[in-house]
Amino acid sequence: MNPPSRIVTEAHQTFSFNRRTVALGIGQIGVGVVLGARMGWLSIAENARYNMLAESNRVNLTLIPPRRGWLIDRNGAPIANNRTDFRVDIIPDRLDDKDRVLGLLQNILALPPEEMERIRLDLKHAAGFQPVQVADDLDWERFAAVSVRLPELPGVAPTRGYSRNYPAGAAVAHLTGYVGAASAEQYRATKDALLVTPGFKIGKDGIEKQLDARLRGSPGAKRVEVTAHGRLVRELAQRPDAPGQTVRLTIDAGLQEYAARRLGTNSGSCVVMDCLTGEVLAFVSMPAYDPNSFSDGISHFEWEMLSKNDHVPLMNKALQGLYPPGSTVKPMNALALLHAGVSPNDRVVCSGALRVGSGVFHCHKRRGHGAIDMHTAVAQSCDIYFYEMSRRLGYDRFAPTLRMLGMGQKFDLPFASQRYGTVPDSAWKLKKYKESWTVADSLNASIGQGYVLANPMQLAVAAARLGSGLEVHPRLFVDPKAPPPRAMPIDPDHFKTIHAAMHAVVNGGGTAGAARLNLPGIELAAKTGTAQVRRITMAERAHGVLSNGQLPFKLRDHALFIAFAPADKPRYALGMVLEHNGHVNRVLDTPLTARDIMTWLFDRQRAEASLAEIEASWGGDIKTRMAAEASAYRAALAAQANPAQQQATELDADAATESEAVDAASEASNATAAALGNSASGGVAAEGSREQPD
Repeated sequence: MNPPSRIVTEAHQTFSFNRRTVALGIGQIGVGVVLGARMGWLSIAENARYNMLAESNRVNLTLIPPRRGWLIDRNGAPIANNRTDFRVDIIPDRLDDKDRVLGLLQNILALPPEEMERIRLDLKHAAGFQPVQVADDLDWERFAAVSVRLPELPGVAPTRGYSRNYPAGAAVAHLTGYVGAASAEQYRATKDALLVTPGFKIGKDGIEKQLDARLRGSPGAKRVEVTAHGRLVRELAQRPDAPGQTVRLTIDAGLQEYAARRLGTNSGSCVVMDCLTGEVLAFVSMPAYDPNSFSDGISHFEWEMLSKNDHVPLMNKALQGLYPPGSTVKPMNALALLHAGVSPNDRVVCSGALRVGSGVFHCHKRRGHGAIDMHTAVAQSCDIYFYEMSRRLGYDRFAPTLRMLGMGQKFDLPFASQRYGTVPDSAWKLKKYKESWTVADSLNASIGQGYVLANPMQLAVAAARLGSGLEVHPRLFVDPKAPPPRAMPIDPDHFKTIHAAMHAVVNGGGTAGAARLNLPGIELAAKTGTAQVRRITMAERAHGVLSNGQLPFKLRDHALFIAFAPADKPRYALGMVLEHNGHVNRVLDTPLTARDIMTWLFDRQRAEASLAEIEASWGGDIKTRMAAEASAYRAALAAQANPAQQQATELDADAATESEAVDAASEASNATAAALGNSASGGVAAEGSREQPD
């Protein structure tokens, strides 16, 4: 049976039509509202963003690296400045058709094949966003030739900027440190676009690293209008960079360079201070690297040469080198005796040897000095006097005064890597070795051997405090508001006694007569030192101890020197350590070297004349010797190394003072110190201080 058919009336049709019309209208209105809202959002809320995107299609924005703040010396002379630099870099991430682009660059810049191979190697090993240097220090013609062909050179970035420049080169390397391109890790940590801007460098070591925030400055920006195909239309207004701050150091640039040259072929360090203020006038560690090479991007060849050098040019010896201070501690120990109540007139008979228990401890003068007081003991560097006094009082009575003079002390200096040495005592040994202090320990410490270790900066501070009686702290930055140092809590008459003894070391027939200043009215007060770095076996003693001249470099004694001048009114102090010098060359030994450096402070012309007479004898000035050394090293590698590989930029180099070579040298030094510190067989004191009387 069929269902009844539905009758659709006109009213029903009208109602249905109206309902659909309303629904459709509502839908249209909803769509309109959404579209309107979206248009409003885009035109109002997103207006700035899309304006920027549109502008970026028309205008290229490039950051301009800021000019780095200068480092200047106390007189305003530049120690680190900037030079105008036209350079070309490649951004690997933006490089298309590498072979074509490199071919064009080779033609435009007339690059030799070995340089092109270096660029290819650098591109292979660089992170995608790190600029790879093609050429720097370009003339305007070649720089302009690259700039006008940029549409054909995707990924190429020509930059007009400034490069870091160190006028004194290696003479200031360990003072200033150097700058270099930011590492991939540094960029990933900050996402700062400035870090990957071609030509921008950050501090990598030394003062450059520690003061990077002050020296860096703020970048500028260059705006260029381009077509859709990237062709240049015109240059728009630029935002200038804001240069970093200029920092004035206490260093005297002339003295710094002179001291570095006067050290000659020595491996060592020299620190010169103002006795009255603590201002550091020279801070030298040699040999060193050329910071300009690091700033421009050091090659594999240079890094390898520096890393393998047994004089460790990457180490800042002024702060990282630790040495037994040898006899330079004798004036400090004499002051400790005075402070402990010992009369300077008390005499000790030096027969050349002292028996303590079953051990015999020698003086460097085998026939002995006879009956001597404190003044003569310091002037003649008698070991027996200090053995006997340390045996009587115990070294625990010495240690506090040495610490008061700056030995083992930490100083607030702008360097990340420092080693502070040791002033031992019975509590220190018990804590470190779980062993009791012995008489042999006291005897070794009394002549600056055994467990006693210091760096050259500490020796300079000790000399300054001995000279002035003031608790000076080393400062590297000029600060007119710095408070004056306070007097040390020691009787001023005790310092006068020490001054007289150190004056006699140079001017009264003591061990450093060669250091006498040839200046009217100005005399030097000083103390020499010799630090043994090896055990002398019983067999060697039986057949005759080998001289330093018979030993390889690493087994020779260290030569040390502390001084202040004028002796009657101290103003300048010096601390010097020449590693493995062994006193084998009189001209390069500590007395004459220190004499010339201290002479420069009072008579620059005389000091320069003295250096001019002798510098050629050790191969010329620093730059000449470094060039000769590099040439010889390159020749030795020629048969076994790929020249292009050697010239490739070293991208994985650590900071110089944190390199593997420095760590290895420090570990070796620690091992030597531990071996010599063990006094079970008498230690160094069994042989004597090996002092070299003048």
